[in-house]
Amino acid sequence: MENPQRLYLLSAFFAGVLLSLGFKEFYPDLLFRFRRGGYQNEHLEGSTTTQTKYSERLRNQCTPFKISEGIEASVGNTPLFKIKSLSRVTGCEILAKAEFLNGAGGSTKDRVALNVIKMAEERGDLTPYSGDTIYEGTVGSTGISLAALCRSRGYLAHICMPNDQAVEKSDLILKLGAEVERVDPAPIVDQEQFVNKARLRAEEHTADPNRDGRGFFADQFETEANWRAHFEGTGPEILEQTNGSLDAFVAGAGTGGTISGVALFLKQHLPTVKIVLADPQGSGLYNRVKFGVMFDSKEREGTRRRQQVDTIVEGVGINRVTANFEAGRPLVDDAVRVTDEQAVAMARWLVEQDGIFIGSSSAVNCVAALKTALQMGSGHRVVTVLCDSGSRHLSKFWAHAGSSGGRSDTKLEDILG
Repeated sequence: MENPQRLYLLSAFFAGVLLSLGFKEFYPDLLFRFRRGGYQNEHLEGSTTTQTKYSERLRNQCTPFKISEGIEASVGNTPLFKIKSLSRVTGCEILAKAEFLNGAGGSTKDRVALNVIKMAEERGDLTPYSGDTIYEGTVGSTGISLAALCRSRGYLAHICMPNDQAVEKSDLILKLGAEVERVDPAPIVDQEQFVNKARLRAEEHTADPNRDGRGFFADQFETEANWRAHFEGTGPEILEQTNGSLDAFVAGAGTGGTISGVALFLKQHLPTVKIVLADPQGSGLYNRVKFGVMFDSKEREGTRRRQQVDTIVEGVGINRVTANFEAGRPLVDDAVRVTDEQAVAMARWLVEQDGIFIGSSSAVNCVAALKTALQMGSGHRVVTVLCDSGSRHLSKFWAHAGSSGGRSDTKLEDILG
């Protein structure tokens, strides 16, 4: 009697195991069908009837998905994420606005280019598919954004840029269907300077009776469309993504549109938020914020006759006053000077520690964000901007930075100098 009972128990045990394994394979499909509400119907009424009923239920319950119009729909609403390594070493939460994920030209300048075009269209200064051409002087990123967005909205683009900028920028602009005119670096007082050249080319186009359309000068340094793009877009996004909780915003300035637009918006809602300028070596904006006068250690304001900024950093730093920077300058609370060596070290650090591959202006922003966080002390939240990817800085900035090649040897001391 004992042996049959033991055999019975063993048989029941193995049967239970087999049943469990079979149910494990069958259960996910069963659960899915049950939740879908179609398991019984599928067997009783047939799969075609169930599919029809399920489709009707989806139409009744779901909000229709909006299909966006054109590549310009991918501009804005970029993610805000935590830079883990910098947050860890500071005890603060350092957040980065991933502007390199804008979908037209891959930088924060997508916002500016799109707003310039939209506001010009509203004023009647641009008419799509009429032969109108947009002219701009840029060190690269605005030209890339304009090249893409002009094609999307029915215009041509003509970009003037200094010939000492990374060659991959001009190559990309050409591939995006714009004309590129590379000129020698020169100060703003020189009519051959890249911004002045773009303005002249727009005037020549408009005055030429043999050319279709008009020439429109985008004028990114002076147009209010620049800072307004960030006042209406970047600033509100940051406020929403942080749930209104941030202690400092850190950004560099080339035209000044980003820091001014974001500052003008954030200060309305968070009066105590600290606005910090990140400025590379050779730029006069640091002294503009600190002392109220644009100067560097070599020259007085208004007398500069050499190249704009003595740095390998591209996209930020300038030695003249612009309308966009002045729009928000009274709201800028502090400035941080960043050397080329510090920017290079930060770029390498972020690759080695976080897998983040950024351009030179973004590296400057991150150095200043790090210094700001250390100054404020642990427990604070600092937001900065990652303007573009390192892929458009390979031949200049990243040629200096080199590659990590499997190493992780950049130290915090290298960044802080």
